[in-house]
Amino acid sequence: MDFYGKTALVTGASRGIGRAIAHALARQGMQRILLVARNAQRLEAVATEVRQLGAEAVVLPVDLSDPIQANVVIARAWQHHGPVHLLVNCAGVAHQVPFLQAKLPQVQSEISTNLIGLYTVTRLVARRMAVRQEGCIVNVSSLMGKVAAPTMATYSATKFAIVGFTQALRSELAPHRVRVVALLPSLTDTDMVKGFEWFRGVQPSTPDQVAAALVRGLNRGQAEILVGWQSHAAIWTQRLAPWLIDPMVQLLAPPKPEPQRRPVRSS
Repeated sequence: MDFYGKTALVTGASRGIGRAIAHALARQGMQRILLVARNAQRLEAVATEVRQLGAEAVVLPVDLSDPIQANVVIARAWQHHGPVHLLVNCAGVAHQVPFLQAKLPQVQSEISTNLIGLYTVTRLVARRMAVRQEGCIVNVSSLMGKVAAPTMATYSATKFAIVGFTQALRSELAPHRVRVVALLPSLTDTDMVKGFEWFRGVQPSTPDQVAAALVRGLNRGQAEILVGWQSHAAIWTQRLAPWLIDPMVQLLAPPKPEPQRRPVRSS
């Protein structure tokens, strides 16, 4: 993918993977990066970092789970800053809690941000990309969108849904010359997982490693981008010896976490 002189829109850009992706795109020569998240103060800090890396940064504080608000903000951004060539849907929230102890507001928050927010911004941007017959959409799923994890039932469900949505959208938008890609990080050491009980033996990636994998994958034309050798090992195990997945997940599963954990949003 040719990044130079283009415009990207990154959701969940205020911290974690989204922030690292904004940095990586600036280093690749992106002319302008539209930074989307709920927290305006954190976005301003990321915008300063992006400008120091040589790209123009535009701060767009918005709650993407609010379709009306998102529609207004995205339409104005397109009008004032030109077409978006690359959309990276990175906004997400996670709760770690056993299913039998999960509370409905936790479930609703994950579905609202991880799915409704992603769907809303993709719909707004994809329509405009299709008219221009150019563009690339990256949906950040997770290895949990391929291999579900205990204590993360709703999060896994949303990430599986993102993989399916991406596959369907890839076929639908191909005639319009719009590329659709899934990014599947494994456990990544971000604020969102602080306080979580990690899976035994899993080596976390850094946000910068995820961002670097995205850039490599886009340059190679990959439709699904895995991050780290452990992700590749899990996927190959699932393909070649699927009967090993459930015992392996049970073996590596973390101890039972505390039932009431407040999430840290990445948007």
